[in-house]
Amino acid sequence: MTDFAGPPLARTTLDRAAHHRTDQAWLDQAWKSGLILIIDIAGGGKALIEGLDTSAPSLVLVGADAAPAGERLFLGLDAGGVPIFAVDAPLPVGAVAGAGTAREFGDRLDARDAGILMTATALGNWHASHQFSARTGQPTTVIEGGWSRVDATGRQMWPRTDPAMIVLVHDGVAGRQGRCLLGHNATWPVVNAVKRFSCLAGFVEPGESVEAAVTREVREEVGIGLGSISYEASQSWPFPGSLMLGYTAEADPQQPMTLDPAEIADARWFTRDDVALMMREELVDDGVRLTLPMASSIARYLIEKWLVM
Repeated sequence: MTDFAGPPLARTTLDRAAHHRTDQAWLDQAWKSGLILIIDIAGGGKALIEGLDTSAPSLVLVGADAAPAGERLFLGLDAGGVPIFAVDAPLPVGAVAGAGTAREFGDRLDARDAGILMTATALGNWHASHQFSARTGQPTTVIEGGWSRVDATGRQMWPRTDPAMIVLVHDGVAGRQGRCLLGHNATWPVVNAVKRFSCLAGFVEPGESVEAAVTREVREEVGIGLGSISYEASQSWPFPGSLMLGYTAEADPQQPMTLDPAEIADARWFTRDDVALMMREELVDDGVRLTLPMASSIARYLIEKWLVM
């Protein structure tokens, strides 16, 4: 069995240094000596990244003198103790580096940059959607280094993370003929004769455990029951603000499937040989190429880990 280090976007070396968030004097001084990531949340969470066409791209971080105006979001300290901030603003016009998002390139960033970009994306998305208080309707302003907002009455709110489950259902059989169940979401287009299949997923509902959500979502989406359920790993998915809790579960492939057409347009059991071909984008069905999720996703991590079991 191959040893997997964990989902790609779960990697980080960032020390969040939360004790500095309420020390405005420290934050002001840290800004002067820190490094800043410019992230365009309205533009889809894009940031400047050097070497997009290489196997090891890196974030472009600027000094305070080159940072645009905007709210200063304190992300933490890097391994060398350098303060790292983010500012939500349009990317500089005419920049030499290319632009990319965590979804597109996060798996190829090193642990420092992956942690910075994921935190900036999640925090920036929360600020962009919480300009007003849900309790009072009043405008809110940023405090605590970007980790809270407050209205005129002094009511605070903090970043929200929504728990979601994702599960790779498999038959428990080892070797090449072992099978896993993957679905094609009803909202995913088939573009240029390419059809993507992924794990089943959904949000955890109020009053529900994650394991109960796994069982419910699989039953709702494809109509089958599960045997054993095992937790694997978690990964932030800040599009806009989820925490994906990854599981594997066993099921009998002989069970008849009943798809929810509002959620799943197609679901199939694939052998390990099939999945290996899908990884290379070489599995073709009736002229349509069947592919897997992007490399930055926890779905891809779960699939690849199962593939070598």
